[in-house]
Amino acid sequence: MSRETTTKEPLIVIASNRGPYSFKVNEETKELTATRGAGGLVTALGAIGGTYDVLWVAAALGKGDVEWVREHKGQPQVVDDMRIAMIVPERRRYGLYYNTIANPLLWFIQHELWDTPRQPSITASTWEAWREGYVAINRQFADAIIDVVKDSERPVLIFPQDYHLYLLPHFLREKLGDKVQIQPFLHIPWPGPDAWRILPEQMRTELLTSLLMSNRIGFQTKTDAFNFVQTCRFYLPNAHSYGSRDSIEFQRRTVSAVGYPISIDVERVEELASASSTRLIREHLISSIGDYRIILRVDRIEPSKNIVRGLEAFRALLQAHPEHRGKVKMLALLVPSRMEVEEYRTYLGRIMSEAGRINAEFSDAFYEPVRIILGQNYERALAAMQFFDVLLVNPLTDGMNLVAKEGALVNQRDGVLVLSEFAGAIYELGEHVLKISPFDVYGTAEAMHQALTMPYEERAQRAAALREIVQRAGVKEWFSRQVDDALAGMDRNRTQETKAEA
Repeated sequence: MSRETTTKEPLIVIASNRGPYSFKVNEETKELTATRGAGGLVTALGAIGGTYDVLWVAAALGKGDVEWVREHKGQPQVVDDMRIAMIVPERRRYGLYYNTIANPLLWFIQHELWDTPRQPSITASTWEAWREGYVAINRQFADAIIDVVKDSERPVLIFPQDYHLYLLPHFLREKLGDKVQIQPFLHIPWPGPDAWRILPEQMRTELLTSLLMSNRIGFQTKTDAFNFVQTCRFYLPNAHSYGSRDSIEFQRRTVSAVGYPISIDVERVEELASASSTRLIREHLISSIGDYRIILRVDRIEPSKNIVRGLEAFRALLQAHPEHRGKVKMLALLVPSRMEVEEYRTYLGRIMSEAGRINAEFSDAFYEPVRIILGQNYERALAAMQFFDVLLVNPLTDGMNLVAKEGALVNQRDGVLVLSEFAGAIYELGEHVLKISPFDVYGTAEAMHQALTMPYEERAQRAAALREIVQRAGVKEWFSRQVDDALAGMDRNRTQETKAEA
């Protein structure tokens, strides 16, 4: 049902590439059915619909999505507790926007994964993808939002999400002026200035200038926010911080860079983890794996997740500590991601090759040390998180990593979290985890050994502390902070306008 609203209640507009629901046509009934999306963004923001009046604008990514848009003549519709609107991008433009610019170019820059002596090469086709894809799709998003909010008498707070929509603030400000608050949130890391040398000056300037059309920009950590300020100062001649670590002055606008560490929907995760269907999956997993101690990882198949080095570390563990052979298994639940991008397909091949090497070296008639399960199944992930002895989270870089928080919340074995120092979650959880360098295969193996041999009292103490941290700050609190800051900014603007008129 739609919520009753007043003229004082803000309209919250979320813009993201992927929406909270996807639609499919039932082959038998020919009716459209909605499926809740997965992934950190949807998991986090999907919790807020009942709290705020939300309009979520996303791209129609499948045939069912396109049919849903046509059925409703492009008008926003209420699905569960929020309104959904979708743009229908032209297929070629979307491919250029997503598969050439957003992924891999920007994503690899922000995770510092480019092998720069070899890649990337910015060619004429890259520039075409920028102009005809990335710029065009960002403009299409802006037009859809402007059409809905331009005549609103209510406060309008617009929250573009992530690296797909860096040009959106420019197009919104161009048409809406200062009547709206624009506050992007970046779910992935923001590296220091040197990483951005990869982008040609024109692309880089358009991207940074657009972001500085925002009122404030949210990042996962204060380090990311500081890196953004430094990047703007370094590349934009008229951008100044005047000694501030968390704001930039640009074109008579002061833009704040703020850390908002994202979290999970604690109540929903606990509810799903205790559901009967999840319990059945857990029992099936335990019976199929056998009576072993479990080192678990749950990841999308992305190079930044460092899955191959994690497997190498597990092999090093079995080599250096033979007492674990036949007693410890690694269970890897891996979700295929962006398989249309060559780098991701290649990485999956490396993962399977390393897993096969370990199994060939250490298996016997009854023991297979590595088990990989491919596919997206959130209930299965929550089921597995309940019985790990060690949770390995070793990304090369990660905005936050919600798996670390989900695992800490639902685990029932007082499992130990082995966490990369380059995951955003380290800033909140670091005191109670075994911290590792993601490049240190030997150190990771030794951390897993330490976790497996840790006294029970210490395991229990660490696990309880992690669970308390996660329970204390859920996703609703995370988003409420952003809304409160946006409303406060809007009030300050009104006060300044009143004084100027007086």
